[in-house]
Amino acid sequence: MALQLVWFRTDLRIHDNSALAAAAEKGPVVAVFLHSTEQWQAHGHGANKLDFLARGVDALKDALAGLNIPLLQRETGTFEQAPRQLAEIAHQLGAEGLHFNHEYPLNEQRRDQAVIEHCQSARLSVHGYHDAIAFAPGTLLTGKGDYYGVFTPFSKAWHKNVQPEQLALRNTPEPQAPLDIPSDTMPDLPAMDTQAVDGRQWPAGEQAAADKLERFLRFRGRYYQSKRDFPDVHGTSELSAYLALGMISWRQCMQAVLSENGSLADGDAGLVAWVSELIWREFYQHVAVGFPQVCQHQPFQAHTRHLAWRDDDDAFAAWCEGRTGYPIVDAAMRQLVATGWMHNRLRMITAMFLSKHLLIDWRRGEAFFLQHLVDGEFCANNGGWQWAASTGTDAAPYFRIFNPTTQSSRFDPEGNFIARWLPELEQLPAKARHSPPRDLLTQLDYPAPIVDHKMARQRALDAFKALKD
Repeated sequence: MALQLVWFRTDLRIHDNSALAAAAEKGPVVAVFLHSTEQWQAHGHGANKLDFLARGVDALKDALAGLNIPLLQRETGTFEQAPRQLAEIAHQLGAEGLHFNHEYPLNEQRRDQAVIEHCQSARLSVHGYHDAIAFAPGTLLTGKGDYYGVFTPFSKAWHKNVQPEQLALRNTPEPQAPLDIPSDTMPDLPAMDTQAVDGRQWPAGEQAAADKLERFLRFRGRYYQSKRDFPDVHGTSELSAYLALGMISWRQCMQAVLSENGSLADGDAGLVAWVSELIWREFYQHVAVGFPQVCQHQPFQAHTRHLAWRDDDDAFAAWCEGRTGYPIVDAAMRQLVATGWMHNRLRMITAMFLSKHLLIDWRRGEAFFLQHLVDGEFCANNGGWQWAASTGTDAAPYFRIFNPTTQSSRFDPEGNFIARWLPELEQLPAKARHSPPRDLLTQLDYPAPIVDHKMARQRALDAFKALKD
């Protein structure tokens, strides 16, 4: 049996890994990871994500060692170097096949196609697998044969068409005979622009992901529907970073729900709601393939290209630094910068505040999030931002403009989340934390709102209405 290469990317696990399982059936395996740090930084990924990834690769190396699979690591800089690097490694080892799991943003698609063409020309057999999603792009389409641009019909079609074999976990290989090929240590990587948040907040690897999934299902899963929107409540799975880098698979999550609930579409409301969130992740992967303009800094809704965004660097800086004068927005932004993560309800509130209240181009906010998020992943981040800005798939109607004070009162009723991240407001009564009295702002050392809600709402409405004139 001939030697096989498995090229790991955003699938840093040995369990339920399509490429690894298929390669191990064909022969002994050598794993490869290419550190495209220059490319990742050019794509906007910051220190938090790259630090988590590096620690995830270390955890993968240890897991592979238990299977006697060596992990080779190379610094490639940019995607353009990947085809040559992989072909050279295969030639040096005498490998017969290369296996990898597909990725769907446009640059990653182009990289993989270049790898396929180059390696096949070098007489290397190349095998790609649609491991991160249930349906290969182009196989789940509307009745007209188009890619879905709205989530609800996509979700209905997903549930209707998904088959047991798509949900089945892939085999974990048995330990192979040791190879006379040593694993590599982490290469010297380019310096990161900023220091990553404390890694202890985000332990990396499959075991950490499995532990989070178990705790979520045991203690919070059945309350997910009713608790997920409250940032002061420990109500979400906190698995997004692990899903983004494939330290756990969507199938493992779905199988865990089936074990608890017996169904993905019916039964416990909390678990069914969480399944819907997992399907959202797949939806945005399909969108990246079916509507490649979203991967090219363009809105999904073409007419919104002409929206008159405001060029206001001072307001953008206030948003980034958590000093807009709207406590729920400021607390959320400070959480993001301090921890590399933000509660999903708060992502919607802050994104809509930037794009609607401040009328600042959503792409600036999208980039800022990606720079800081430990779970930063292009498709989900872009989809969420375009939804909030009313430029994307299944977008919020342009006239939907969250009132941040109302959102704060509803989802942080006691102001506990605000008090945690804005200690200057902790001394205020709970209700006053949502909109501090103007006569106390100087004493509290907290800024006045940088924009009036009523005025800002009307300004955003006028800007969107102008697109129709």
